[in-house]
Amino acid sequence: MDPLDTKDEDSFHADVPVWGIHREGKHYIERNLKFKDFSQAMRFVNGVATLAEDEGHHPEIGITWNKVTLILHTHAIGGLSRNDFIMAAKIDGIYVKFG
Repeated sequence: MDPLDTKDEDSFHADVPVWGIHREGKHYIERNLKFKDFSQAMRFVNGVATLAEDEGHHPEIGITWNKVTLILHTHAIGGLSRNDFIMAAKIDGIYVKFG
């Protein structure tokens, strides 16, 4: 499978517009989230971890006290795939429970 082209990236990105799309070097999508405290951030991250295991698609996760950064791309193809955008939408569904 090849990485998505820019046109397809834009099309899928329209479904998850709160995610930033980065195209310098390796293409990826990123979302920065803020929570009321560390405990809430960790509950969210644990939900994302469970989803990632179920889906077999694991985001890069950064945690600092009440902030979580998520990065999605498909390592095997060195860029973005449709699955990255699907995973982003599913993560957004988890975030709704915390927002």
